[in-house]
Amino acid sequence: MALSAFEALSREELLRALEAFAKNWLAHDGCWFLAAEGKLGLDAAIELDARAWERFAGVEARRIMETFGIPPRGGLAALERALALRMYALINQQHAEWSVDRRTLRFVMDRCRVQETRRQKGLDPFPCRPVGTVEFTTFVSTLDPRIVTTCLHCPPDAPLGAACAWEFTLAPSEDDDARTGALRPQLGS
Repeated sequence: MALSAFEALSREELLRALEAFAKNWLAHDGCWFLAAEGKLGLDAAIELDARAWERFAGVEARRIMETFGIPPRGGLAALERALALRMYALINQQHAEWSVDRRTLRFVMDRCRVQETRRQKGLDPFPCRPVGTVEFTTFVSTLDPRIVTTCLHCPPDAPLGAACAWEFTLAPSEDDDARTGALRPQLGS
């Protein structure tokens, strides 16, 4: 039986392929958005983009959970792992930070390919808060509906040279003890 082109690749070649796929995925997203913006205007394009991300973010979260065995309602540790496995992680520089009491996880996009590409093309920063809020809230609630998502900043209102930053807090409920392992990372990251 003949191997597919991908089955014959080395680990390094597969990693390069993943990066190329992520760049292509993001390029398609950007091309679609610019076409919608050109035909319908910025506000309508943002509205359509938010609707698309609402659908996609849930699909992406479920596929990450299934593929990597991340349990539902896994708390902030599961979220940290899932964020590191998103397509963005292949092409953007990002990091996560825990609060001292480990009740809050902060996610920072250090370098955003979308914003850098727009800057290189002489375009204004993409006002990503409305779309990002839908995207992150949907992604996070699919993983664990107890987690509250807060936008700390997004372009164009981000500090100079910064991209977006988000904060996630596990809201305690009657049947969950806020001091359980759901708040403590159980992953080797």
